[in-house]
Amino acid sequence: MNNISDAVTAPGRRYLILATCCLSLLLVTMDVTIVNVALPAIRRDLGASVAGLQWSIDGYTLVVACFLLYAGSTADRHGRRRTFQAGLALFSTGSLLCSLAPSTGALVAFRVVQALGGAMLNPVAMSIIVNTFTDPRERARAIGIWGAVFGVSMAVGPVIGGLLTEHVGWRSIFWINVPIGLLAIAGSARFIPESRAPRARRPDLVGQLLVILLLASLTSGVIEGRRLGWDSPLIVAGFGTALTSLGLLVAYERRRAEPLIDLRFFQSLPFAGATLVAVISFASFSGFLFLNSLYLQEARGLDPSAAGLFTLPIAVALVVCSPISGRLVGGGHVRLPLVVAGSATAAAGLLLVGLRDDTPAGQLLAAYAIFGVGLGMVNAPITFSAVSGMPRAQAGVAAATASTSRQVGASLGVAIAGTLAASGIRVAHSATFAAATHPVFWLTALYGAAIVVLGLVSTGARARASAARVAPLLAEGVAEEEMAARLAPASPAGG
Repeated sequence: MNNISDAVTAPGRRYLILATCCLSLLLVTMDVTIVNVALPAIRRDLGASVAGLQWSIDGYTLVVACFLLYAGSTADRHGRRRTFQAGLALFSTGSLLCSLAPSTGALVAFRVVQALGGAMLNPVAMSIIVNTFTDPRERARAIGIWGAVFGVSMAVGPVIGGLLTEHVGWRSIFWINVPIGLLAIAGSARFIPESRAPRARRPDLVGQLLVILLLASLTSGVIEGRRLGWDSPLIVAGFGTALTSLGLLVAYERRRAEPLIDLRFFQSLPFAGATLVAVISFASFSGFLFLNSLYLQEARGLDPSAAGLFTLPIAVALVVCSPISGRLVGGGHVRLPLVVAGSATAAAGLLLVGLRDDTPAGQLLAAYAIFGVGLGMVNAPITFSAVSGMPRAQAGVAAATASTSRQVGASLGVAIAGTLAASGIRVAHSATFAAATHPVFWLTALYGAAIVVLGLVSTGARARASAARVAPLLAEGVAEEEMAARLAPASPAGG
């Protein structure tokens, strides 16, 4: 069966499929914020360096970013439900291994196992959702619910992570993933019918390798540059590898009939804008999360549960704003949530540029709430802009590209924030920690301004016209591929 909607007609069944897919989103998203809260405890227990802490986050997000697109094509070829279930099983296994890690290196390695499973979840789940909800308005509502679950996941992570870290230990933050993963596996077996693309895309191993080289060398260079020296031969070679890989990737993908990344997508201004907004917004928020957990616990002396509770304004804002953003997007108002998101991100950054160890709690809580507004408003328009106007056969790839952009942003955000503030966070409880974060929050304000500009540019009449021009080209390409497959003569036996 090629189309989920052929087998799913009852609205109740469709929303059970949506609920099962949202469990995977809860699993993956909550894990990120939980780990950030536990960073000081991991640092004490395993003796982790600043780079070790960065890699404990980026080891996950980098691998997810590298393999999201490949996972999407694998699901189209071998079955979306099968790939989804394999991802859940691998993520749960990796979580269990993380809870047993004896060293920082082992933790990073087991986070990579988690990430290989995580790469199979969100883009495949979004492909299932897009092919289940075929009515545009119903699909928009489903994406709005997806965005709301994302907000809840980001919100509850610090609170649950803080409580578990303080009262049970940091290893327990990984245990919580196992029962959720098992529940999602059972739900997918019960409610989600198997589906595949009408014609599966061929594996693009060269493109995949170039993506890995690009992201790994770029992130490694940013994380290790301060420690080894920006003029170190290794760092220069790393950045050179990243630049070369990018050039080769663009040149190769342009010539390939079935590319890993279809560069024609970027001729659509809404899609290109959504991709850039995803990178910028998640760079901002992941850098903030990385520094915030260390600041609250090591500069202000809060215990993990108090640090988690301190971020409740983020949770409240996310829970409130995510469904509002989803409804606005569902009603055709994509520009407003993007402008609000960018403005809120910039305002939060400006509130924190003068951060001190004794910054008034009210100022911190206000900044956190505004930060939550920014992230709560941005996610739904990113997803909607990425998939709207695309042929259904291309929606999964488009969604996977947007998800990859989020993970790229998250990786770079942690790498950049940790590198800019490294002088103040190298030693636990450093007296210069707060001051060291100031450049990061000035950068955050610039991130917010960029989101506003991109929101305005990517939602106007010119942007809509570009999307209208690109969609038929993509549809034609799919139709031509399917026709060629039907007309191609069968290979003789043994040929």
